[in-house]
Amino acid sequence: MSSTMRVLFLGGTGVLSAACVSDLAGQDIELTIVTRGGDTRRPVPPQVRHLQADVHDAAAMDAALAETEHFDVVVNFIGYHPDDVAADVARFTGRTGQYVFISTGSVYARPAPRLPVDESSARRAADFDYPRLKLECEDALERAYHRDGFPAVIVRPAHVYDETVVPLLAGWTAIDRWRRGLPTVVHGDGTSLWNLMHARDFAHALTRLLGDDRLTGESLHITSDELLTWDGIHTALARAAGVEPLLVHRSSEDIGREIPWMGTVLTEDFRHSLIYDNSKLHRLLPQFTPGTPFRRGAVGIVDWFDGDPGRRRTDKELDAAFDRLAG
Repeated sequence: MSSTMRVLFLGGTGVLSAACVSDLAGQDIELTIVTRGGDTRRPVPPQVRHLQADVHDAAAMDAALAETEHFDVVVNFIGYHPDDVAADVARFTGRTGQYVFISTGSVYARPAPRLPVDESSARRAADFDYPRLKLECEDALERAYHRDGFPAVIVRPAHVYDETVVPLLAGWTAIDRWRRGLPTVVHGDGTSLWNLMHARDFAHALTRLLGDDRLTGESLHITSDELLTWDGIHTALARAAGVEPLLVHRSSEDIGREIPWMGTVLTEDFRHSLIYDNSKLHRLLPQFTPGTPFRRGAVGIVDWFDGDPGRRRTDKELDAAFDRLAG
């Protein structure tokens, strides 16, 4: 009988999942991924078994996975609703040794009652649907573990990026404005603390923990130890783009009045400082050190976007809103 670990990814071409696929592709792992289709930005390595199915289509998933009765580990990168979790609990009960749900650090209460937050800190989500639904998914998995022993693990990344993503709500529009000599708007006074982690570093940690029995029934942060201010994040990106940043500070509420979708994210999440206690991660992986400081990651981002003019897309409505806010 083969001792090779058999791993299933639900998802495999997104920012987090593609980095994990790339990390596992060179290891002695039998990796299967399920996606709805390919992502040309992040191609799937040829040695990875790639099944195409809609994870929300029960019949399609049953057909796609019919040839494999058991996986050592299942990782769900694309679970965003408690119905997704309920379907997975039903499908994988008795068919996996460990089920890893990729949640988000945004489930923690804002503002945090105490800093830094650890895995036991208060969780709460109000009007921001993304963390609210992720928290409901976590609750469903915790019930399944405590009630029936379903081998759930909850992993909470913070803000993860790769070279294809400008980790600002304004995206490439911010950099385009700087290169045109125009300011970009930053919420608050720009000094609140934030966490950015390169997807390669996240993958390096997660893939080395898959199947680790110490995690079953537990939750875990995988975040960077680098503390960044929002002004610092903007500055690193501007300098990577070859310019000095022009920044205008406005309250989250003022920004929300001009750009409603952005206001929700800012007021419920981004304006609050969040510092993570990563001691649990470092106990599990004593040798782990994230290797990509954001100043280096910012250079990779700008280089990728500059590599093809078609990647440098801007939002005209957002651009106009920043003009009004900066006026």
